[in-house]
Amino acid sequence: MTAKQRTDLPKSAYAFPRVRKEPLNDASHVRNAIARFDQVQDVTDEERREAFERIQRAAKKFDIEMSAERWQELGKPSKN
Repeated sequence: MTAKQRTDLPKSAYAFPRVRKEPLNDASHVRNAIARFDQVQDVTDEERREAFERIQRAAKKFDIEMSAERWQELGKPSKN
């Protein structure tokens, strides 16, 4: 995605809308948001909780399986 395309996305297209981090516009970006969730800086725990809910909805939309049940589990290596 180009910088212009990212800029043109509405805030609602991001897992973290206030800081415009982790777009959720396609399956690839949703997977990326899951993997990088714990790397996002300057957000509150409440924003993380809300982002987790957005990511869950986007994962369902793009048929992506999520094993995490809480936001604290996202971005961490799996135990498998």
